[in-house]
Amino acid sequence: MSVRVAVLTISDRRARGEGEDEGGPLIERMVTDAGCEVVQQGIVADERDHIEARLRGWSNSGDADVIITTGGTGLGPRDVTPEATKAVIDYEAPGLAELMRAHGMTKTPFAALSRQVCGVRNRTLIINLPGSPKAVAEGLDAILPVLGHAVEMMHGGSPPVSI
Repeated sequence: MSVRVAVLTISDRRARGEGEDEGGPLIERMVTDAGCEVVQQGIVADERDHIEARLRGWSNSGDADVIITTGGTGLGPRDVTPEATKAVIDYEAPGLAELMRAHGMTKTPFAALSRQVCGVRNRTLIINLPGSPKAVAEGLDAILPVLGHAVEMMHGGSPPVSI
């Protein structure tokens, strides 16, 4: 099963064309190397309504199995990605966010400050990653091994048999 991925960078500066987007292209490289197909990519400002609109549009289209966001998960006043994600998802997948934070905390205690959320809307898994390229890589390292199975389960597949 090839997993179709959409990548959304959430950053005021990147949306204004300031500086280079490192997180989005890193996600694209890592998921492509893992055998996924990148079907959409975009950049939006740290505006809750813009984030929600893009997440709704992409998840309603059926073009992507997974939407991975980067940015806006910290404690700053403009960090609204988790709230936007919670507003659009049908249900959470808390184990994925817990896995990413736990893995990140083996590298730095600052991973505990991330508020990333993971959940499902219209059979599309939405995953929030921090904006730091280092945190993006660590988060993806943690969840890429289970991503294909998560998508299979979300689409009605059977869980593996435990013995």
